[in-house]
Amino acid sequence: MTNMAVQTPVSIPWWSGNARLTDLSGRLLGAHVAHAGLIVLWAGATTLFELARFNTAQPMYEQGLILLPHLATLGFGVGNDGQIVDTYPYFVIGVLHLISSAFLGFGGIFHALQAPEVLEQRFSFFGYRWQDANKMTTILGIHLVLLGLGAGLLVAKAMFFGGLYDSTVGEVRAITSPTLNPGMIFGYLFGVNGKQWIAGVNNLEDVVGGHIWVSALCIAGGLWHIVTQPFPWTKQLFVWSGEAYLSYSLGAVSLMSLIAAYFVSVNTLVYPAEFYGPALNIGFDRFPYFQSEDLLSSRVWLANAHFWLGFFFLQGHLWHALRAAGFDFQQGKVVRSTRGEVI
Repeated sequence: MTNMAVQTPVSIPWWSGNARLTDLSGRLLGAHVAHAGLIVLWAGATTLFELARFNTAQPMYEQGLILLPHLATLGFGVGNDGQIVDTYPYFVIGVLHLISSAFLGFGGIFHALQAPEVLEQRFSFFGYRWQDANKMTTILGIHLVLLGLGAGLLVAKAMFFGGLYDSTVGEVRAITSPTLNPGMIFGYLFGVNGKQWIAGVNNLEDVVGGHIWVSALCIAGGLWHIVTQPFPWTKQLFVWSGEAYLSYSLGAVSLMSLIAAYFVSVNTLVYPAEFYGPALNIGFDRFPYFQSEDLLSSRVWLANAHFWLGFFFLQGHLWHALRAAGFDFQQGKVVRSTRGEVI
């Protein structure tokens, strides 16, 4: 049964970005595809930029690099003791990202200019309404499946396609026996495997095993959301609107950013000291907040960047959550209820 509140049309200025496309599913798809193209373009261009100025005779973490250390951690071009012996894989990866960005950019332009403004006009399967809780959870399920497949790609790289760099032995090795014991894996999450929470992981078997669990749970949860409908109490618990989904997403990204800031600061297995510099001392009395003596290493850059991004994402989450709940910032109060606006 439909129970939708009547809303007065609002004129949205151009600088509001994607808010102008709230009811234009085709155009919104174009914006998202173009955004993905920009991200991939940045990744490819920055990889090639870092490669052009990379000095193999100098420690990687002293050169202001942020992408090459990630590629080295994945085992590309690395020899014994973390020495970079082959930079050609970095060039190939950068170029592949640039080529991919061109296709994504074309797709974004096509959907922004030529494709139907509203997907339902031609492809009913891809159409949606923000208040349709069943469709929204199906879309959530699809995203979870894709995230699970992404985690699976890391597992495949670690086990079958060259392995990962292991800072405990100083070489790239295949992880042939990942940890599958749920007590061990979830022990990190619940703090029973020592200090530093999940950042206390100290072997790649547990890292890869954790990704196997993440992959399996994301795919299972995604399939669940695809084939089922939200429970009635769930429909009443959440606000079902485009702005509400934005607030949920920003809150999740903020949490992940803050966790990443902590993880990169103290963990030298997933973020080896050979590529990122020594572990940091976390403090809030002076800048930078994540410090390693006086060395401005790649680890310092990443930790501070993740912290501040998480902080501002949190502000965006609170802003959009209040608006989604019907709060008017000009009047300073809730002006309408947003409960029960589901189909």
